[in-house]
Amino acid sequence: MELVLATDTHIAQLMAWFNSEDQLTQWAGPNFRYPFNLDTFKADLQTDKLTSCVLQSQHGVLQAFGQFYMRFGRCHLARLVVNPSQRGKGVSKILLSELCKQGLQSLNVAQYGLFVYEDNQSAMYAYEKFGFVIHPNPEHEVSEHCVYMVKPN
Repeated sequence: MELVLATDTHIAQLMAWFNSEDQLTQWAGPNFRYPFNLDTFKADLQTDKLTSCVLQSQHGVLQAFGQFYMRFGRCHLARLVVNPSQRGKGVSKILLSELCKQGLQSLNVAQYGLFVYEDNQSAMYAYEKFGFVIHPNPEHEVSEHCVYMVKPN
């Protein structure tokens, strides 16, 4: 698998993974518009500001999506999602590994951070398995149902 920058074609495929406002909010947070189109989806993803990447198979099949940027002095991972047809196959570990490697090269930081909804147990399990630990929330405006997690390099 290979991590590459997301294109409009990838984003159009990604959009098909979300069939309800609840699914979208669980993944992207409360400020994402639903229903969406390509333009609103890209705007809400902030593709012009955040590094947006996809993990694709050697045959070009979209496996996962994720973003990274500098936040709180760490490489912040955001909007991580695995293709529904690929869940449970170890894709999240590859996505996390590749995003962390790319983030380290781009941002030159010693730690990684991310937010996750506390009721998203499968995501929390994947992050903990990868080495993330729950850390005090550095900002108060984030939803009270979010957990902040940090991983040292």
